[in-house]
Amino acid sequence: MDRTWYYIGIAAFGMINGLFNQAALPPAYVFVKVLAPALLFGSESLTLMFASLMVSTATIIVAGIPAALYERFTGATTDSTEASLWVWLAGTGLLTLPAVGNFLEIKL
Repeated sequence: MDRTWYYIGIAAFGMINGLFNQAALPPAYVFVKVLAPALLFGSESLTLMFASLMVSTATIIVAGIPAALYERFTGATTDSTEASLWVWLAGTGLLTLPAVGNFLEIKL
C-alpha cells in the first residue's frame, strides 16, 4: 500500500481525537487559556481551536512512540517500514477510541 494512505489515516485519527475527545480537550483548553491569553487576542473560538490542535498533535506524537521503538528494535535505518507505519496507525486509532462515539453521533 502507498505510504500516503498511512499518513492520511494517522492525520484523520489525530483530527478526530482533537476535535471530539471530551476528556483531553478541557485540560488543553485550560493550558492554552493560562499560558497564551494574549497570543490568541482573547478570542474563545481561537483558544478552543488551538487547544484542539494541541490535542491532535499530542495524539500523533504519543502514537508515534511505539512505532519509533519498533524501528529501533528491528534496526530500521533508512526510512519507516510498512510494519512501523501500521504500528503508528494502530496506536493513533487506539488513542482515538474515546472520541469515536462523539464523532459518529455528530455524523460528519
